[in-house]
Amino acid sequence: MFYDVRTYTCHPGTIKKHLAMYAEHGFDTQRKHLGDPVVYAQTETGNVNSYLHIWVYKDAADRATRRAALQADPAWHAYMAKSAEAGWLISQENRLMTPTPFFKP
Repeated sequence: MFYDVRTYTCHPGTIKKHLAMYAEHGFDTQRKHLGDPVVYAQTETGNVNSYLHIWVYKDAADRATRRAALQADPAWHAYMAKSAEAGWLISQENRLMTPTPFFKP
């Protein structure tokens, strides 16, 4: 099992607008290709301008196949163009993780 943990940081005062745009234009397309995320959460304390999501894959090949399908989808390109035009994101951090031997999801 492979966990793709992604953390995004928005400019102060823009996270609600960014998440609303994603909910309307990006989420369904992403779920169509990647499946449902394990977590999609907004920070409550700490850097309140950030959020994260975690996607699960069988292995690196499964991740590569699903992400390639997402990148080939014109609807995803349209969302990414809207996001870039809005300019609300400051940074993105991706971590690929595997479960510890004692964790049984």
